[in-house]
Formats: sequence, structure tokens, C-alpha cells
Amino acid sequence: MKELVINGVRIRPGQSINIDIAIARLPTHTLIDLPVYIKRAKEDGPVVLISGGVHGDEINGIVAVRKMLDEEVIHPVKGTIIFIPLVNIYGFLSNSRTFPDGRDLNRSFPGSKKGSLASQIAYILMNDVIPMVDYGLDFHTGGRMLSNYPQIRVDYKDKKGLELAKAFGANFIINSPHIDKSFRKEAFKKRKHILVYEGGESMRLDDYAVEEAVLGTRRMLAYLGMIDQEFEQKHGILIEESSWVRAKVSGIFSSSVRLGDEIKKGQILAKISDPYGQVKIPVKAIHNGHVIGLNNNPVVNAGDALVHVGRVSS
Repeated sequence: MKELVINGVRIRPGQSINIDIAIARLPTHTLIDLPVYIKRAKEDGPVVLISGGVHGDEINGIVAVRKMLDEEVIHPVKGTIIFIPLVNIYGFLSNSRTFPDGRDLNRSFPGSKKGSLASQIAYILMNDVIPMVDYGLDFHTGGRMLSNYPQIRVDYKDKKGLELAKAFGANFIINSPHIDKSFRKEAFKKRKHILVYEGGESMRLDDYAVEEAVLGTRRMLAYLGMIDQEFEQKHGILIEESSWVRAKVSGIFSSSVRLGDEIKKGQILAKISDPYGQVKIPVKAIHNGHVIGLNNNPVVNAGDALVHVGRVSS
């Protein structure tokens, strides 16, 4: 039976336990803890990390993980599930993606014990949690006013990761190479397979994105034999590459497509007009593909990202 120890606490087979990892203090000297919730089955099996809020303003992921805990929809019959609903507590308190010093946690791995706040938390994750983990799901959203259709991002070169992404069954499976200093890349260096789920936009709750996050998690855990539930496999669309259609002029942006739509080359995706109705510029698709992301801001500047188009292999 695999020994499971996190932050000096041993988790025994059949045990459910909550651990608070002390990470730092606010300027007021208020102690900040990182709450970790662990459910371990009596039977040995994979260890899966489910995390949200690496970016503090990405609320959908936090709610999705909390929902799994609140409704107790996930009880492992084999293996262990580690839930961390909110990783970036500092960003959450300030409605910010980053830390008070502007650092992005997801570009701060593997971290340092004596570095910046972001670096210290990255260090804790890499040294106290990741060594125990086999697989992971890290929940994210789009940016401010940029909404993502439910999608799983995985490097197609990671065959085990791609296998799990297909089992998760998001609407789209995006080929996303590992990014330097990211949580996913540093975990992969240690032979841990972390998938990134994207759904909705930051600072805005999206019930559908949350629901798909929970359902996909349950499908993947069932595929691994960790929960006693059966799901019909959902076949997501494989997106080999993607690019943003950008505004050529500034003005009022009015989209004529919705998230998830299939589009054709030359199709009018949107129009940009001036405030007086004298100028109307069509925005056309330059490739066949699917709308996997969309700008929700009605006022745009030249160069702004408007429609994220994912393309399947030809």
C-alpha cells in the first residue's frame, strides 16, 4: 500500500481528512493557510489532484471544486483524491489574477522556499503535494471579458495526458504545448500528468462551465476506476491548433457567432461599427474551425482579440 504523507500528515487508507498548510501572513500578520481536502479509499489506486483558483479571479474553477466537496458527488472506491479549491488566496481576496506584487503563480514554478509569495506557494505545491500525485486537473477560465467554451488543454505529445483528456470528454480537446515555469510543465518533469480545464471568463460565474467541469471530472475518475459510477464516453473535438481573429479597427464590437459554433472560411463572425453608425466593418473567418473563445467586451481597439478559432487537423 502506497504511503501518502502531505505536510507531515499521514493519510491512512479509508481516511478523509482536511489539512491546512501554513503559507504566509498578510501585512496585518493574519495567518494565511492553504486548505487541502483529501479523500482516500481503502483500496490502493491512483492519486489525483483537483485544483482551482491558481489565478485568484477565476471563480468558476473554485466553485467547481467546491461543488464536488459540498455535494459529496465524488467518493473514491480506489485511490486518493486531493482537492485544493483555492490555490491563490491572495489573488482571490483582491479579485486579481496575480499576487500583490504582480507575479503570476502559473509562471512561478517550481518556486523557491525564500522567493516571492507566488514562488513560495509554488514551492509548497511542488514539494508537499506533487510528489504524492499521479494525475491532476487544474481548473481555469478565460480572462476579463474573454470567455472560453468548456475545453481541456493537453500537450498531444503527452500520450497518457491525451488519453485522460479524451476520458474527461470536454467539448474541445486543445493541443497545448507545455509553457515554461507553469504548474503543468514542472509537474510533467516529475512524470505527473496535469490537464488544464478552461471554461467561462474570470469574475463571472458560468453554470454550464461549472457543470461540465464536474461531469468531466467524474468521467475521468470513472475511467481510472476510482469511483463506482458509469458514464457514456463523450467524444470531444480534437483541436490541433488555434488562433485569434483580431480587430483591424477600433469601435463597437457585435458578434454574430456564439461559443461552440462551427464556422467556415469567409464567414462573417462579427461587425465593428463607429458610435454613429456611419462605418461598419465586417470581421471574417480566415479558416474553417470552431469558436472556442469569444471577447464579450462591446468596445474594442484595433489589435484586440475578438474570436478564438480552433482548427482540427486537415
